[in-house]
Amino acid sequence: QLQFVESGGGLVQPGGSLRLSCAASGFTLAGLNIGWFRQAPGKEREGVLCITSGGEVTYFTDSVKGRFTISRDNAKNTVYLQMNTLKPDDTDAYYCAARSYGCPAIAAIYKYWGQGTQVTVSS
Repeated sequence: QLQFVESGGGLVQPGGSLRLSCAASGFTLAGLNIGWFRQAPGKEREGVLCITSGGEVTYFTDSVKGRFTISRDNAKNTVYLQMNTLKPDDTDAYYCAARSYGCPAIAAIYKYWGQGTQVTVSS
């Protein structure tokens, strides 16, 4: 089955950090653009940021600029989301997905969705 496997979520206090991993399973992510999305129960999936195959980054959400960074290691077939200075509003399930071209913020046009990893920011 072609999908991403997300990991690294958990419970963290406000101001803390987490690093999420997004590992490709059944395919190689080299050459693909990878987006991170997040979703709360009952809400639409929201784009967070995206990295192209060439390493260019697009932020979809102004609230994470300066706090979240994305990187990729094609040799490990994995993309990472480093999240610093976490806030309670960052509490969501986080997902990654891929596209061949562009980095739009529309979740529905991405593929290879995984099960997500839950991030909870609470004291």
